[in-house]
Amino acid sequence: MSAVDLLDKFAAAWNAHDVDALLECMTEDGIFYGSAGPEPDGATYQGQEALRTSYAALWQMFPDAAWNDVNHFVDGDRAVTEWRFTGTKADGSKVNVRGVDVFTLRDGKIHIKDTFRKQAL
Repeated sequence: MSAVDLLDKFAAAWNAHDVDALLECMTEDGIFYGSAGPEPDGATYQGQEALRTSYAALWQMFPDAAWNDVNHFVDGDRAVTEWRFTGTKADGSKVNVRGVDVFTLRDGKIHIKDTFRKQAL
C-alpha cells in the first residue's frame, strides 16, 4: 500500500468512526500528539490502548464528527494531511476548524500523528 493509500484509509476510518481501522494504520508503539493538552506538544498518547481510548473519546464528545476537504502530501517517511473538522457537542455548540496532521511513517504504517488546528475565537 502506498503512503497516500494509507492516509486515505486512515481518513476514511476517522469518518467511519472505526477505531480498529485507525489502529490498523498505526504502529504498535504509535504516538499521537493532540492539538491541546498540558504540555507544549499537546496531550501525548502512546501505544495501541492509549490511542484507542483517545480516539474513541473524540466521537463521544462529537457524535457527528467529520473530516472533509482532505488533502495529503508525502515526502519519504514524512507526510501531511490537511482537513476541515466539523462536529456538534452535546450542548449543541458546533465546531468548524481547519487543521493538519503531520505524520512520521515507519514500515508502511503511521508511527507519529501530530495534530495542529486553527481555533476560531
